[in-house]
Amino acid sequence: MQNGFSPLFQNDSLDGWHIVPRGIRMLEKGSSAYRAAWAHKGLWHVKDGIVEGRQEPPGCGFGSYLVSEKVFGDFELIYEARPDWPADTGVYLRSSEDGFQGYQVLLDYRPSGNIGGFYGNMLGGFHAISFTLSGEQDEDGQLIRLKKENPAESREPMTPEKVSLLQYGISGEDFLQIWRLNDWNEFRIVMRGLIPTITTYINGTKAAEIDLEKVEEKHFDRHAAIAVKGIGHIALEVHDNDPALGKDRWGKDAACRWRNVRIREI
Repeated sequence: MQNGFSPLFQNDSLDGWHIVPRGIRMLEKGSSAYRAAWAHKGLWHVKDGIVEGRQEPPGCGFGSYLVSEKVFGDFELIYEARPDWPADTGVYLRSSEDGFQGYQVLLDYRPSGNIGGFYGNMLGGFHAISFTLSGEQDEDGQLIRLKKENPAESREPMTPEKVSLLQYGISGEDFLQIWRLNDWNEFRIVMRGLIPTITTYINGTKAAEIDLEKVEEKHFDRHAAIAVKGIGHIALEVHDNDPALGKDRWGKDAACRWRNVRIREI
């Protein structure tokens, strides 16, 4: 334990975590779709202190969550992440045991994606972001440049309303100044309150903040938030593919990696 922080992964082990197919709650138990999801529930492992998540087999299109057994309320969470491009991932806070409901800090490292903003999965669907990204790749598919996306060209609508949900949102231009391309980037997340305020810092710079007490009911389901009593699991995500973005949602050989994942309850 360092400065009150405890590691969430130890000894290159997934002990204290479980894997759940993404969206399993929405599938009829015993159906062919349900069985297919469990047959392709992702590949998760820890080696040399690095947690890695992939689709399994690569390119199958099925996603999954890695969910902590322990639950947390108010906390400060720190981790480093290194996603491939494209990879639609993130960290869920106060998630359900199946990972499907929770407050998501976005790491949508793909066309029309955002990093550091927020999404409320099964909590009213608030999508609070201040920019979207696009990327340029070389002939081998390696990402060589990130740039701010033109909102008019985004494949997911980038609206003023999404920006208005935030108490603070870094500009796309400033984000590009702090992001380390094809390298590790540190996230620090502070979460407080039954109806929480969530703040994201990336590489020591404040990136986004949302005070959900100030978000209108049409975007945020307070009843669902109160029902979980201000506690829940931590979950990491490997997204599935879908007709909207297809292979740009999660590349065939893509993975996301996390390390130095640690938490301090406050």
